[in-house]
Amino acid sequence: MKKNFATNEFKTLNVSFRSTSAFLFDLKHRQKELYEKNITDLSSALVDKEVMNLLAQIPIEDINKNKLGIKTKNLRARGIRTIADAYHRNLSSYTSNAKEVKAIINETIKEVRQSVKLQISLDNKTKESTSLVNYLVKYRDLLGYIDKIDEYEDLYIKELDSLSKSIAKGASSFKWLFTNKKNKELINEQYGRFEPLCNEFVKEANNNVVKPFGVTSKMPYIKSWEIFSKESATLLSILDTLRPDVTQNENNYGLSDELAESINDEVIYTEGLSCTLRRYQEWGVKYILHQKKVLLGDEMGLGKTIQAIAAMTSLYNTGHSHFVVVCPLSVLTNWEREIYRFSMLQVFRIHGNKKEEELASWIKEGGVALTTYETTGIFDFKKGFKYDFLIVDEAHYVKNKDAIRSQNVTKIAKFTDRILYMTGTALENNLEEMIKLINDLNPQLAKQVSSMLVLSNSQVFKEKIAPVYYRRRREDVLTELPEKEEIEQWCSLLPQEEKIYEQSILSHDFMGARQLSWNVKDLSLSSKANRLKEIVEMAKEENRKVLIFSFFLDTLFKIKEELKDIAIGPIYGAVPPNQRQQMIDDFDRAENGSVLISQILSGGTGLNIQSASVVIICEPQFKPSIENQAISRAYRMGQVRNVLVYRLLAEQTIDERILNILKEKQQLFNEYADESKSWEESVELDKETFSSIVEEEINRINNKGSNVIESES
Repeated sequence: MKKNFATNEFKTLNVSFRSTSAFLFDLKHRQKELYEKNITDLSSALVDKEVMNLLAQIPIEDINKNKLGIKTKNLRARGIRTIADAYHRNLSSYTSNAKEVKAIINETIKEVRQSVKLQISLDNKTKESTSLVNYLVKYRDLLGYIDKIDEYEDLYIKELDSLSKSIAKGASSFKWLFTNKKNKELINEQYGRFEPLCNEFVKEANNNVVKPFGVTSKMPYIKSWEIFSKESATLLSILDTLRPDVTQNENNYGLSDELAESINDEVIYTEGLSCTLRRYQEWGVKYILHQKKVLLGDEMGLGKTIQAIAAMTSLYNTGHSHFVVVCPLSVLTNWEREIYRFSMLQVFRIHGNKKEEELASWIKEGGVALTTYETTGIFDFKKGFKYDFLIVDEAHYVKNKDAIRSQNVTKIAKFTDRILYMTGTALENNLEEMIKLINDLNPQLAKQVSSMLVLSNSQVFKEKIAPVYYRRRREDVLTELPEKEEIEQWCSLLPQEEKIYEQSILSHDFMGARQLSWNVKDLSLSSKANRLKEIVEMAKEENRKVLIFSFFLDTLFKIKEELKDIAIGPIYGAVPPNQRQQMIDDFDRAENGSVLISQILSGGTGLNIQSASVVIICEPQFKPSIENQAISRAYRMGQVRNVLVYRLLAEQTIDERILNILKEKQQLFNEYADESKSWEESVELDKETFSSIVEEEINRINNKGSNVIESES
């Protein structure tokens, strides 16, 4: 029987197959290990560098913190002033206690290293951080190629390897002579499959792996930073996986070890989820799924929405079909966009003229019923109907059980066994309000902890509610997030604005007094406006974008007129959600130096504006949480630049007095929300306090006038 192929033809094809598959094998194993080693080494180098920076700030006298009586005066005299200095010297020639000092230094280094977490920022590009980002990008791409390689192993490599070995038994002319007819037929038939399959495999591998990898491996470092600026969450998730010790604080956040272990064993099914969950987000999703009825109180910017979408996706992948999301109207569009962006779930927008039709379609087809608090009143489920998951965003909206929206949410919650309350402000006022929310999820637990309000040990309380209430702070989990710098910009009132301010105070025009410096007709005579323009100009020079917040709509329109074409907005209550989202989209696409203007109560919740890295607050607010929420629009997951927060304040005005009280309130809130024993302290500057501030200002202004008269006489 004649052979249907030339021996050299088979050899050429086989060499092509073997060399290509060997290259892919090398990528999947050796190259992957190499990238992982480089990422590990570079991240360690960055940590070591930061450790040394911190050691350089610790005086050498600290080696006596345990009162060992080591003489440090001689060390300091010989140039050893810090722990870092001592680490780099051979101490045996400096002190007779060299061994003890070295042991103390090593223990100090160990303690410092445990506390150091990586921070990667566009504003702090070092040689080491640039190399690390470059390898993170390469590793991300390599993982994509490895997915392709796994696919090729199933489609091509296994079969081609088997065919190649079988054909080789009779491929040469000599072997062919001694091969029986049946095997000759088999080899001819096998080569008929081998040739086209090999050509297809080599072509596919070259186009989708070999050539792209060649481009990636030679990627300029500057390109890697561009990718990092857009995909920081994905790249940092890789770092989470490879080096959790330098990115994550290991913490059960009040959960018992037994419960934490049980939650960790929960499996998430992420097929169809088009984003990479950070490690702490995976844990949050597991907590939601395992506990079934919970209040997620993560600080703003940590991705509560992503965790909720991931939980829905996992449930969908395990046979569940009907989900409900209740949220304020202001973020309805944002929720819809996020669900479509990050999942394959179908959304039924139950709001507006077609809300009844959409509700009927959702009941019939399944998916996500997205609605507002006000619209929940039309939900009238038949007896026996059950849906799979209720998500209530900004859940503090339902803390008043007498409100209709609270009653409506309670009504629809009876038709599901899974509930997720989401809020960053559950602890805003006092624990009694939080317990009202917990009562919706676990009445028995709420009853137990209600009797604990008189206790002073907040840690006991937190451990008790941990199975229902879960809260992570930004600094606990986003250790790599660039720094936030809050800057008080004190302005001295110009004569005309000072006159208007004093007239407002003396006539008890409270709103006019709060709007000080912005209520002059000509903003060139406004000290705050002049400073704002300077900040905006500086931001433009640094290729930054700016968010401007004010309580007063009149102030926003004045700023809009002053800044003209570079300003987008303002966002305020009357702006429809779709138009509001369009403004944000326009701002994201705008050039650096652009400004987005927003009323602080309208733009301070539910919006993601990471493209801005400068925040300006035009006047102090009555609640610290209002300012914190506004700042968190920019200072959140995905932010890759350090965030600068400017508070515009006028000296010797109510700004100064309000700010001092706010600081006191904020301190109480921080202690209260996390570790406080002062649970029932309000964090709002109430009308009575503000009235007393105004009275003090009236007295100051009157006394100023008296002093002027006395000095003139």
